[in-house]
Amino acid sequence: MKPIISLSPHVHGGDSVQRNMYGVCMALLPALAASLWFFGLGAAIVMATSVASCVCFEWAISKFILKRERLTITDGSAVLTGLLLGFNLPSNLPLWIIIIGALVAIGIGKMTFGGLGCNPFNPALVGRIFLLISFPVQMTSWPEIKQYTAYTDATTAATPLSLMQTAIATGDASVLEQLPSLEEMLLGAMGGSLGEVSALMLLLGTVFMLWKKIITWHIPVSILGTVAVFSTALHLWNPVYAHPLAVLMSGGLILGACFMATDYVTSPMSHKGQLIYGVCIGLLTVVIRNWGAYPEGMSFAIFTMNAFTPLINTYCKPKRFGEVKK
Repeated sequence: MKPIISLSPHVHGGDSVQRNMYGVCMALLPALAASLWFFGLGAAIVMATSVASCVCFEWAISKFILKRERLTITDGSAVLTGLLLGFNLPSNLPLWIIIIGALVAIGIGKMTFGGLGCNPFNPALVGRIFLLISFPVQMTSWPEIKQYTAYTDATTAATPLSLMQTAIATGDASVLEQLPSLEEMLLGAMGGSLGEVSALMLLLGTVFMLWKKIITWHIPVSILGTVAVFSTALHLWNPVYAHPLAVLMSGGLILGACFMATDYVTSPMSHKGQLIYGVCIGLLTVVIRNWGAYPEGMSFAIFTMNAFTPLINTYCKPKRFGEVKK
């Protein structure tokens, strides 16, 4: 049957790359406010440096290396990459390391593959993982909260994830008594990267994205649900493993599940594929957190599953319209 192509006018849904990118940025504002409240000057410096560096590097690469006439710095993708990279950094990280991370995120993670829509891995994750491997000491020195005037000289302290890993390594469940209360973890009164504070603010931003239909529920729910199920099983088997609610609200789990794993370019297109993708990320996160070399496994889990996204898309292709089932 020959398709009928009609003339305009056509109804446009109003959706666009720019709208969605800035929508995610708006959803991150409550968590950004919480990080500024708890870490003060350090959070402001890290965030401003990360965002400015990402935007500048994308502009310079587009104009002078790729020589494109139409620049893409206004579509919001570079700003979002800068925000997400900043959320994955400690508030006392030296400026030159942040700039290197932004260069790797934009230059290698994004523009090397052709820019937005072509990158196989989340650019912010590429920058974060590069910094974690290259500068492990600086990237794992977590300042205490409420040091409003401190920056590079901030006093460091143990994070909930490091306490959980210590309890598993020593077999001593009493170490978990040093964890912040569930209320403190929900509000953000604990050490860690800027995106680890205030699970409540991150969930508030997630509700905003669901309301605006920027994302669907499939990836966040499948990741958080998988982590909850496996963490509950481990906790019931041996109390040396932390309570599942503490696991869910610690580290970058909510940030990764709701804001990074849901990246349009690097996540599967079908709902079935998104569920498979989310379950695998949740399982990998639990395995790396409990038995891996790093306390936080979210970044590595998402990065790994980004590589499997093309395979998942191939396996979970929707049925073609008009196709006769054999």
